[in-house]
Amino acid sequence: MNNKIIFPDYEHSVLNLINSILKYYNVKTNYNGLNCLSSYLKKDYKNVAFLILDGMGRNLLKSIDTNGFFWKNKIDDITSLCPSTTTAVLNTFYSGKPPIETGWIAWSQYFKELGRNLDMFPRTDSYTGESYSKTSRIDVFDLVSYKTVYDQIKESSEDVKVYDISPSHCDSRAPKSIKANSIYDICSTIEALCSNKDKNFILAYTDHPDTILHKFGCSSTQVKDFVLEAQKEIEAMSKNLENSDTLLIISADHGHNDIDKCYSSIDLGDLNELFIMPPSLESRAVTFWIKDGYKEEFANKFNNKFKNEFLLFTKKEFLEEKHLLGFGTPHKKIDDFIGDFVAVSISGSIIKLETNLSKPKSDKLSTHCGFTENEMIVPCIVKDLSK
Repeated sequence: MNNKIIFPDYEHSVLNLINSILKYYNVKTNYNGLNCLSSYLKKDYKNVAFLILDGMGRNLLKSIDTNGFFWKNKIDDITSLCPSTTTAVLNTFYSGKPPIETGWIAWSQYFKELGRNLDMFPRTDSYTGESYSKTSRIDVFDLVSYKTVYDQIKESSEDVKVYDISPSHCDSRAPKSIKANSIYDICSTIEALCSNKDKNFILAYTDHPDTILHKFGCSSTQVKDFVLEAQKEIEAMSKNLENSDTLLIISADHGHNDIDKCYSSIDLGDLNELFIMPPSLESRAVTFWIKDGYKEEFANKFNNKFKNEFLLFTKKEFLEEKHLLGFGTPHKKIDDFIGDFVAVSISGSIIKLETNLSKPKSDKLSTHCGFTENEMIVPCIVKDLSK
Protein backbone atom coordinates (compact mmCIF):
# COMPACT_ATOMS: atom_id res chain seq x y z
CA MET A 1 0.00 0.00 0.00
CA ASN A 2 1.26 3.46 -0.91
CA ASN A 3 0.88 5.78 2.07
CA LYS A 4 2.65 8.84 0.67
CA ILE A 5 0.74 11.90 1.90
CA ILE A 6 -0.58 14.23 -0.80
CA PHE A 7 -2.46 17.46 -0.04
CA PRO A 8 -4.72 19.12 -2.63
CA ASP A 9 -2.95 21.60 -4.88
CA TYR A 10 -5.56 24.18 -5.79
CA GLU A 11 -3.34 25.45 -8.61
CA HIS A 12 -2.93 21.99 -10.17
CA SER A 13 -6.10 20.07 -9.46
CA VAL A 14 -9.47 18.97 -10.78
CA LEU A 15 -10.70 22.49 -9.90
CA ASN A 16 -8.27 23.94 -12.42
CA LEU A 17 -9.31 21.41 -15.05
CA ILE A 18 -12.92 22.54 -15.06
CA ASN A 19 -11.85 26.17 -14.93
CA SER A 20 -9.77 25.65 -18.07
CA ILE A 21 -12.97 24.58 -19.80
CA LEU A 22 -14.92 27.53 -18.40
CA LYS A 23 -12.27 29.99 -19.57
CA TYR A 24 -12.35 28.39 -23.02
CA TYR A 25 -16.04 29.31 -23.19
CA ASN A 26 -15.36 32.90 -22.04
CA VAL A 27 -16.70 32.40 -18.52
CA LYS A 28 -15.09 34.78 -16.02
CA THR A 29 -13.70 32.76 -13.13
CA ASN A 30 -11.62 33.40 -10.03
CA TYR A 31 -9.46 30.31 -10.52
CA ASN A 32 -6.60 29.44 -12.83
CA GLY A 33 -6.78 26.76 -15.47
CA LEU A 34 -4.34 23.90 -16.06
CA ASN A 35 -1.18 24.76 -17.97
CA CYS A 36 -1.18 21.32 -19.57
CA LEU A 37 -4.49 22.13 -21.30
CA SER A 38 -3.58 25.62 -22.48
CA SER A 39 -2.07 24.59 -25.82
CA TYR A 40 -5.11 22.46 -26.68
CA LEU A 41 -7.64 25.10 -25.70
CA LYS A 42 -6.12 27.73 -27.97
CA LYS A 43 -7.87 26.00 -30.85
CA ASP A 44 -11.51 26.50 -31.77
CA TYR A 45 -13.26 23.14 -31.42
CA LYS A 46 -16.77 22.30 -32.51
CA ASN A 47 -17.11 19.94 -29.53
CA VAL A 48 -15.54 19.66 -26.11
CA ALA A 49 -16.41 16.43 -24.31
CA PHE A 50 -15.34 15.95 -20.70
CA LEU A 51 -15.73 12.40 -19.36
CA ILE A 52 -15.40 11.61 -15.63
CA LEU A 53 -14.72 8.03 -14.55
CA ASP A 54 -15.47 7.91 -10.85
CA GLY A 55 -12.58 6.55 -8.77
CA MET A 56 -10.10 6.02 -11.62
CA GLY A 57 -6.97 7.31 -9.90
CA ARG A 58 -3.54 7.45 -11.54
CA ASN A 59 -2.11 4.57 -9.50
CA LEU A 60 -5.04 2.33 -10.41
CA LEU A 61 -4.56 3.10 -14.09
CA LYS A 62 -0.82 2.53 -13.83
CA SER A 63 -1.30 -0.90 -12.23
CA ILE A 64 -3.69 -2.05 -14.96
CA ASP A 65 -2.30 -0.90 -18.31
CA THR A 66 0.54 1.47 -19.21
CA ASN A 67 0.42 0.59 -22.90
CA GLY A 68 -3.20 1.40 -23.60
CA PHE A 69 -5.22 4.38 -24.80
CA PHE A 70 -5.59 6.01 -21.38
CA TRP A 71 -1.93 5.99 -20.39
CA LYS A 72 -0.64 6.92 -23.86
CA ASN A 73 -2.89 9.98 -23.95
CA LYS A 74 -2.29 11.05 -20.35
CA ILE A 75 -0.77 14.54 -20.44
CA ASP A 76 -0.52 15.22 -16.71
CA ASP A 77 -1.27 14.04 -13.19
CA ILE A 78 -3.32 16.39 -11.03
CA THR A 79 -4.66 16.32 -7.50
CA SER A 80 -8.14 15.67 -6.28
CA LEU A 81 -9.65 17.97 -3.65
CA CYS A 82 -10.24 17.67 0.07
CA PRO A 83 -12.02 15.52 0.89
CA SER A 84 -11.11 13.33 -2.09
CA THR A 85 -14.68 12.25 -2.60
CA THR A 86 -17.36 12.34 -5.27
CA THR A 87 -19.66 14.69 -3.35
CA ALA A 88 -17.00 17.39 -3.16
CA VAL A 89 -15.42 16.94 -6.58
CA LEU A 90 -18.51 16.42 -8.74
CA ASN A 91 -20.00 19.61 -7.37
CA THR A 92 -16.74 21.37 -8.17
CA PHE A 93 -16.99 20.03 -11.71
CA TYR A 94 -20.62 21.14 -11.90
CA SER A 95 -19.97 24.62 -10.46
CA GLY A 96 -16.35 25.53 -11.19
CA LYS A 97 -15.84 26.32 -7.51
CA PRO A 98 -14.03 24.54 -4.64
CA PRO A 99 -15.87 22.94 -1.69
CA ILE A 100 -15.26 26.00 0.51
CA GLU A 101 -17.58 27.91 -1.84
CA THR A 102 -20.14 25.27 -2.83
CA GLY A 103 -20.78 23.87 0.65
CA TRP A 104 -20.79 20.38 -0.87
CA ILE A 105 -18.10 18.64 1.19
CA ALA A 106 -18.85 14.99 1.83
CA TRP A 107 -21.39 12.20 1.75
CA SER A 108 -22.95 13.06 5.13
CA GLN A 109 -23.42 16.66 6.34
CA TYR A 110 -25.17 18.06 9.42
CA PHE A 111 -28.08 20.47 8.87
CA LYS A 112 -28.97 22.32 12.04
CA GLU A 113 -32.24 23.36 10.39
CA LEU A 114 -33.32 19.73 10.66
CA GLY A 115 -31.20 18.58 13.59
CA ARG A 116 -29.94 15.67 11.52
CA ASN A 117 -27.21 14.46 9.20
CA LEU A 118 -28.22 14.00 5.59
CA ASP A 119 -26.54 11.87 2.93
CA MET A 120 -26.15 14.54 0.29
CA PHE A 121 -26.59 12.70 -3.01
CA PRO A 122 -29.42 10.29 -2.12
CA ARG A 123 -30.99 12.92 0.19
CA THR A 124 -31.62 10.51 3.02
CA ASP A 125 -31.08 10.58 6.78
CA SER A 126 -27.51 9.40 7.37
CA TYR A 127 -28.49 7.11 10.21
CA THR A 128 -32.08 5.98 9.69
CA GLY A 129 -32.07 5.92 5.89
CA GLU A 130 -35.35 7.86 5.83
CA SER A 131 -35.87 9.83 2.63
CA TYR A 132 -35.62 13.57 3.07
CA SER A 133 -38.61 15.70 2.19
CA LYS A 134 -38.56 19.45 2.51
CA THR A 135 -40.50 20.99 5.33
CA SER A 136 -43.21 23.59 4.88
CA ARG A 137 -40.62 26.20 5.83
CA ILE A 138 -37.48 25.26 3.94
CA ASP A 139 -35.79 22.93 1.48
CA VAL A 140 -32.30 22.69 2.98
CA PHE A 141 -30.82 21.79 -0.39
CA ASP A 142 -31.72 25.28 -1.56
CA LEU A 143 -29.10 26.42 0.93
CA VAL A 144 -26.35 24.68 -1.06
CA SER A 145 -27.50 25.53 -4.58
CA TYR A 146 -25.25 27.23 -7.14
CA LYS A 147 -25.12 28.29 -10.78
CA THR A 148 -24.01 25.31 -12.83
CA VAL A 149 -21.24 25.30 -15.41
CA TYR A 150 -23.94 24.60 -18.00
CA ASP A 151 -25.70 27.88 -17.19
CA GLN A 152 -22.41 29.74 -16.99
CA ILE A 153 -21.35 28.51 -20.42
CA LYS A 154 -24.73 29.26 -21.99
CA GLU A 155 -24.59 32.83 -20.68
CA SER A 156 -21.07 33.43 -22.02
CA SER A 157 -21.25 31.44 -25.27
CA GLU A 158 -24.83 31.46 -26.46
CA ASP A 159 -24.07 29.48 -29.61
CA VAL A 160 -22.92 26.43 -27.61
CA LYS A 161 -25.29 23.60 -26.77
CA VAL A 162 -24.64 22.07 -23.33
CA TYR A 163 -25.35 18.48 -22.36
CA ASP A 164 -25.19 16.44 -19.17
CA ILE A 165 -24.79 12.66 -19.44
CA SER A 166 -25.11 10.67 -16.22
CA PRO A 167 -26.60 7.49 -14.71
CA SER A 168 -30.36 7.36 -14.22
CA HIS A 169 -30.04 7.67 -10.42
CA CYS A 170 -28.26 11.04 -10.68
CA ASP A 171 -29.97 14.43 -10.61
CA SER A 172 -30.26 16.26 -13.91
CA ARG A 173 -28.27 19.49 -13.84
CA ALA A 174 -28.44 20.73 -17.42
CA PRO A 175 -31.49 21.68 -19.50
CA LYS A 176 -30.48 18.85 -21.83
CA SER A 177 -29.75 15.83 -19.65
CA ILE A 178 -29.33 12.34 -21.04
CA LYS A 179 -29.33 9.21 -18.89
CA ALA A 180 -26.76 6.53 -19.67
CA ASN A 181 -26.05 3.60 -17.37
CA SER A 182 -23.16 1.90 -19.15
CA ILE A 183 -19.88 3.01 -20.65
CA TYR A 184 -21.18 1.80 -24.02
CA ASP A 185 -24.26 4.03 -23.75
CA ILE A 186 -22.12 6.99 -22.67
CA CYS A 187 -19.76 6.60 -25.62
CA SER A 188 -22.64 6.13 -28.07
CA THR A 189 -24.30 9.29 -26.77
CA ILE A 190 -21.11 11.37 -26.95
CA GLU A 191 -20.49 10.12 -30.48
CA ALA A 192 -24.00 11.01 -31.60
CA LEU A 193 -23.86 14.49 -30.09
CA CYS A 194 -20.45 15.24 -31.55
CA SER A 195 -21.70 14.19 -34.98
CA ASN A 196 -24.49 16.76 -35.10
CA LYS A 197 -24.15 20.20 -36.67
CA ASP A 198 -24.02 22.18 -33.41
CA LYS A 199 -21.17 23.42 -31.22
CA ASN A 200 -21.39 21.31 -28.08
CA PHE A 201 -20.06 21.09 -24.56
CA ILE A 202 -20.69 17.65 -23.10
CA LEU A 203 -20.00 16.64 -19.51
CA ALA A 204 -20.40 12.89 -19.01
CA TYR A 205 -20.16 10.99 -15.74
CA THR A 206 -20.10 7.31 -14.84
CA ASP A 207 -20.09 6.02 -11.26
CA HIS A 208 -17.77 3.19 -12.35
CA PRO A 209 -15.18 1.98 -11.47
CA ASP A 210 -15.95 3.50 -8.03
CA THR A 211 -18.87 1.21 -7.24
CA ILE A 212 -16.82 -1.83 -8.27
CA LEU A 213 -13.80 -0.66 -6.28
CA HIS A 214 -15.85 -0.32 -3.09
CA LYS A 215 -17.13 -3.87 -3.47
CA PHE A 216 -14.10 -5.75 -4.75
CA GLY A 217 -10.99 -3.65 -3.99
CA CYS A 218 -8.26 -2.07 -6.10
CA SER A 219 -6.53 -5.26 -7.21
CA SER A 220 -9.64 -7.17 -8.20
CA THR A 221 -10.20 -8.69 -11.61
CA GLN A 222 -13.62 -7.01 -11.69
CA VAL A 223 -12.03 -3.55 -11.53
CA LYS A 224 -9.38 -4.45 -14.10
CA ASP A 225 -12.02 -5.82 -16.45
CA PHE A 226 -14.08 -2.64 -16.22
CA VAL A 227 -11.14 -0.30 -16.82
CA LEU A 228 -10.00 -2.30 -19.84
CA GLU A 229 -13.54 -2.44 -21.22
CA ALA A 230 -14.01 1.31 -20.69
CA GLN A 231 -10.68 1.97 -22.39
CA LYS A 232 -11.72 -0.21 -25.33
CA GLU A 233 -15.08 1.56 -25.76
CA ILE A 234 -13.60 5.05 -25.43
CA GLU A 235 -10.81 4.30 -27.88
CA ALA A 236 -13.34 2.96 -30.38
CA MET A 237 -15.44 6.11 -29.93
CA SER A 238 -12.35 8.25 -30.49
CA LYS A 239 -11.56 6.47 -33.74
CA ASN A 240 -15.12 7.04 -34.93
CA LEU A 241 -14.81 10.73 -34.05
CA GLU A 242 -11.51 11.34 -35.86
CA ASN A 243 -11.67 14.59 -37.85
CA SER A 244 -14.86 15.56 -35.98
CA ASP A 245 -13.26 18.72 -34.55
CA THR A 246 -13.66 17.38 -31.00
CA LEU A 247 -11.48 17.71 -27.91
CA LEU A 248 -11.94 14.75 -25.58
CA ILE A 249 -10.85 15.20 -21.95
CA ILE A 250 -10.96 12.28 -19.51
CA SER A 251 -10.28 12.42 -15.78
CA ALA A 252 -11.59 11.27 -12.41
CA ASP A 253 -12.88 12.80 -9.20
CA HIS A 254 -10.50 10.82 -6.96
CA GLY A 255 -8.65 7.55 -6.67
CA HIS A 256 -9.07 4.68 -4.21
CA ASN A 257 -7.19 3.09 -1.32
CA ASP A 258 -7.73 -0.42 0.00
CA ILE A 259 -8.96 -0.68 3.61
CA ASP A 260 -7.10 -2.76 6.17
CA LYS A 261 -8.47 -1.47 9.48
CA CYS A 262 -12.02 -0.48 10.37
CA TYR A 263 -13.35 1.34 13.46
CA SER A 264 -16.89 2.40 14.34
CA SER A 265 -17.72 5.84 15.69
CA ILE A 266 -19.79 4.22 18.44
CA ASP A 267 -16.88 2.09 19.57
CA LEU A 268 -14.17 4.68 20.23
CA GLY A 269 -13.99 4.19 24.00
CA ASP A 270 -13.56 7.29 26.13
CA LEU A 271 -13.45 9.52 23.04
CA ASN A 272 -17.22 9.11 22.78
CA GLU A 273 -17.67 10.79 26.14
CA LEU A 274 -16.24 13.99 24.66
CA PHE A 275 -18.64 14.24 21.68
CA ILE A 276 -21.47 16.76 21.63
CA MET A 277 -23.15 14.86 18.79
CA PRO A 278 -22.26 12.10 16.32
CA PRO A 279 -19.36 12.68 13.93
CA SER A 280 -20.08 13.62 10.33
CA LEU A 281 -18.70 13.77 6.75
CA GLU A 282 -16.99 10.50 5.66
CA SER A 283 -15.21 7.46 7.06
CA ARG A 284 -11.78 8.76 5.97
CA ALA A 285 -12.50 12.45 6.55
CA VAL A 286 -14.37 12.75 9.84
CA THR A 287 -15.43 15.90 11.64
CA PHE A 288 -16.04 15.97 15.42
CA TRP A 289 -17.95 18.36 17.67
CA ILE A 290 -16.35 18.36 21.13
CA LYS A 291 -17.63 19.55 24.52
CA ASP A 292 -16.35 22.90 25.78
CA GLY A 293 -13.25 22.52 27.90
CA TYR A 294 -12.34 19.10 26.46
CA LYS A 295 -10.81 19.98 23.10
CA GLU A 296 -7.21 19.57 24.25
CA GLU A 297 -8.06 16.27 25.91
CA PHE A 298 -9.76 15.05 22.74
CA ALA A 299 -6.79 16.02 20.54
CA ASN A 300 -4.33 14.25 22.83
CA LYS A 301 -6.40 11.09 23.09
CA PHE A 302 -7.21 10.97 19.39
CA ASN A 303 -3.59 11.48 18.35
CA ASN A 304 -2.40 8.83 20.80
CA LYS A 305 -4.87 6.34 19.37
CA PHE A 306 -4.59 7.21 15.66
CA LYS A 307 -1.19 8.93 15.30
CA ASN A 308 -0.09 6.78 12.36
CA GLU A 309 -3.53 6.46 10.79
CA PHE A 310 -5.17 9.91 10.69
CA LEU A 311 -4.02 13.53 10.55
CA LEU A 312 -6.03 15.64 13.01
CA PHE A 313 -6.71 19.31 12.24
CA THR A 314 -8.44 21.95 14.30
CA LYS A 315 -11.22 23.77 12.50
CA LYS A 316 -9.00 26.82 12.11
CA GLU A 317 -6.13 24.76 10.71
CA PHE A 318 -8.44 22.94 8.32
CA LEU A 319 -10.27 25.99 6.96
CA GLU A 320 -8.08 29.06 7.46
CA GLU A 321 -4.46 28.00 7.80
CA LYS A 322 -4.12 25.10 5.38
CA HIS A 323 -7.17 26.00 3.26
CA LEU A 324 -7.90 22.32 2.71
CA LEU A 325 -11.34 23.04 1.25
CA GLY A 326 -9.80 25.56 -1.12
CA PHE A 327 -9.69 29.33 -1.41
CA GLY A 328 -12.54 31.76 -1.90
CA THR A 329 -15.52 33.16 -0.06
CA PRO A 330 -16.64 30.51 2.45
CA HIS A 331 -20.16 29.22 1.97
CA LYS A 332 -22.50 30.49 4.67
CA LYS A 333 -22.96 26.96 6.05
CA ILE A 334 -19.31 25.92 6.22
CA ASP A 335 -19.22 26.72 9.95
CA ASP A 336 -22.19 24.40 10.45
CA PHE A 337 -20.78 21.55 8.40
CA ILE A 338 -17.28 21.55 9.92
CA GLY A 339 -16.95 20.75 13.62
CA ASP A 340 -14.15 21.52 16.07
CA PHE A 341 -11.78 18.99 14.46
CA VAL A 342 -11.37 17.14 11.19
CA ALA A 343 -9.43 13.86 10.96
CA VAL A 344 -8.22 12.72 7.52
CA SER A 345 -6.88 9.22 6.93
CA ILE A 346 -3.28 8.74 5.78
CA SER A 347 -3.41 4.95 6.02
CA GLY A 348 -5.75 2.07 5.24
CA SER A 349 -7.98 2.94 8.22
CA ILE A 350 -11.56 4.16 8.32
CA ILE A 351 -13.99 5.24 11.04
CA LYS A 352 -17.51 4.19 10.05
CA LEU A 353 -20.10 6.82 10.98
CA GLU A 354 -22.67 4.92 13.00
CA THR A 355 -25.08 5.45 15.88
CA ASN A 356 -27.12 3.04 17.97
CA LEU A 357 -30.13 4.00 15.83
CA SER A 358 -28.49 3.06 12.56
CA LYS A 359 -28.08 -0.29 10.94
CA PRO A 360 -24.45 -1.49 10.91
CA LYS A 361 -22.76 -0.19 7.78
CA SER A 362 -21.35 -2.72 5.37
CA ASP A 363 -17.60 -2.98 5.03
CA LYS A 364 -15.97 -1.73 1.86
CA LEU A 365 -12.79 -3.28 0.56
CA SER A 366 -11.64 0.05 -0.86
CA THR A 367 -12.67 3.67 -0.47
CA HIS A 368 -11.47 7.28 -0.61
CA CYS A 369 -11.51 10.72 1.12
CA GLY A 370 -8.00 10.42 2.57
CA PHE A 371 -4.64 11.96 1.74
CA THR A 372 -2.86 8.90 0.35
CA GLU A 373 -1.35 9.16 -3.11
CA ASN A 374 -3.70 6.42 -4.30
CA GLU A 375 -6.69 8.64 -3.54
CA MET A 376 -5.30 12.06 -4.32
CA ILE A 377 -3.67 11.77 -7.75
CA VAL A 378 -5.83 11.45 -10.86
CA PRO A 379 -4.91 11.49 -14.55
CA CYS A 380 -5.66 14.19 -17.07
CA ILE A 381 -6.13 12.42 -20.40
CA VAL A 382 -6.60 14.37 -23.61
CA LYS A 383 -7.27 13.36 -27.20
CA ASP A 384 -7.47 15.96 -29.97
CA LEU A 385 -9.87 14.63 -32.58
CA SER A 386 -9.72 17.64 -34.86
CA LYS A 387 -7.10 16.17 -37.15
